[in-house]
Amino acid sequence: MHILYQSPKIIIREFLPQEKQTFLDLFKDEQVTQYLPDTSPERYVEMFNELLENYEKKNLSRWAIFSAVDNGFIGMCVARIFVHNTSQVEIGYVLSREYWGKGIATEVCKALTQYSFRATETKEVVAITDLDNTGSQNVLQKVGFVRLDNLVRNDEELAYFKIERI
Repeated sequence: MHILYQSPKIIIREFLPQEKQTFLDLFKDEQVTQYLPDTSPERYVEMFNELLENYEKKNLSRWAIFSAVDNGFIGMCVARIFVHNTSQVEIGYVLSREYWGKGIATEVCKALTQYSFRATETKEVVAITDLDNTGSQNVLQKVGFVRLDNLVRNDEELAYFKIERI
């Protein structure tokens, strides 16, 4: 099992095949998914199968976030080629509600940004959020992302952020 990042607080690592239900359960909390695009339960299963394939191919993917203290499941994060501009890498995360407001999102964003610059040739890492998701917007700006003009995807306006390789 490949570990992407580890600190005294969190571990970001590959999901194990037997952790499929853990992954799926994350998306059952409506407060957790309120700012995510509508996704079917079948699509979440496909996403899990795809992330396992990505590990084998050494591609960018989705990873599990666990507590380094008690091994509790915190959530998942993603780094992927940005569909709107393939020279950019997009990052994102979804955290279980009990881990909100503890600085974890900030640490995950920093780790994913560093990983994206280390693992790819990209010059820009981007993130998009729902316009109402001020929590994530504050996290991105704290980490050094700059807000750009809003992005429109599927007739929905989204907040768009970017950080450049130094």
